[in-house]
Amino acid sequence: MGYALTKTVTILGSTGSIGRSTVDLLLANPERYRVLALVGNRNAALLAEQARALGAELAVCADETMFAALRDALAGSRVRAACGRSAVIEAAQMGADWTMAAITGAAGLAPTLAAVEGGRQIALANKEELVCAGDVMLRAVRAAGATLLPVDSEHNAIFQSLAGSDRAGLEKIILTASGGPFRNATREEMARATPAMALKHPVWSMGAKISIDSATLFNKGLEVIEAARLFDLTESEIEVLVHPQSVVHGMVCYRDGSVLAQLGAPDMRIPIAHTLAWPERLATSSPRLDLAAVGKLEFLPPDEQRFPALRLARAALRAGGGAAAALNAANEVAVEAFLQGRIGFLDIAAIVEEVVGEIGNRAAATLEDVVSIDADARRAADELVVGWASAHHVETARRTMVG
Repeated sequence: MGYALTKTVTILGSTGSIGRSTVDLLLANPERYRVLALVGNRNAALLAEQARALGAELAVCADETMFAALRDALAGSRVRAACGRSAVIEAAQMGADWTMAAITGAAGLAPTLAAVEGGRQIALANKEELVCAGDVMLRAVRAAGATLLPVDSEHNAIFQSLAGSDRAGLEKIILTASGGPFRNATREEMARATPAMALKHPVWSMGAKISIDSATLFNKGLEVIEAARLFDLTESEIEVLVHPQSVVHGMVCYRDGSVLAQLGAPDMRIPIAHTLAWPERLATSSPRLDLAAVGKLEFLPPDEQRFPALRLARAALRAGGGAAAALNAANEVAVEAFLQGRIGFLDIAAIVEEVVGEIGNRAAATLEDVVSIDADARRAADELVVGWASAHHVETARRTMVG
């Protein structure tokens, strides 16, 4: 197969799990890609190592305090070091043909919008950007003539299954969820869950935030909202099924009764490679799917009583406006509080529901609106965490004494 000319690449979030997988693919295909910029947060040592290996032009730590460490780690190389918010935006605006948008949380919104303005290919791994500012992001994409390529395994599966099909023939899509570590747990067992228990995902290897979101099913709720934005769907056209084997990543159901699905091993290099080489295909060293070894594929409806996050996300999507931005911000605060041991596992969804009820009815027509809603939702969630933390510590102490 003849390859296209060398494609220029920028990775926003290169030191995270998605970024590291992207770097692996680039190192395996040095003749096809030239790296313009790599952006990390605080891990200056890893960022410098990646930049040297890939011959990047620019390496940026978002945390300004890491400049000296990054500069020293890059000493003697041709890689330029920079730190801080303005440097992150500069990296996003370098005009790469393909930009991986993998900065976790709402912090990735401004850099991704900056990359979108270049009108190139944006591989979107940060679902919060479409969740928080879907209208703003999609307007920017249309205005710039950019192409959004979904990296989430589920959305990438839908993207592949839709290829070449008439949108008018679509009936619904199905997103799959592994069910996380508490798939079979009772509410009482989840109430006693520790961060260590919640981080033990049965299939995927992911960062702490997304691992907790998978355990609560907030990850799947955010994906429902993202899918609605990406594929112009209503909430009722998106179904979720629990699929413990994580082999079928997404399905498209058509009006004639046909169902097309994308299957693959649970390895994020597969969807990343699909977006990196699109519309071509890139060889990877990912494990090949052995259906005979898998043996069986199970599909179950999610239990929204035990996992209210999915219900809350669907309600936010139906409500529109700032509901989704408030939901995302409150969830980020609550997840961090849970990881710190300040609140219980079940408190995450309860705090989110209360914040969305208070903040979510505001308009989110502009980026300024979104930023304001995000900030207010975080403050409201922080205030709730303080009160809930005291109650959580009292309950934990009681259980310890009883035990």
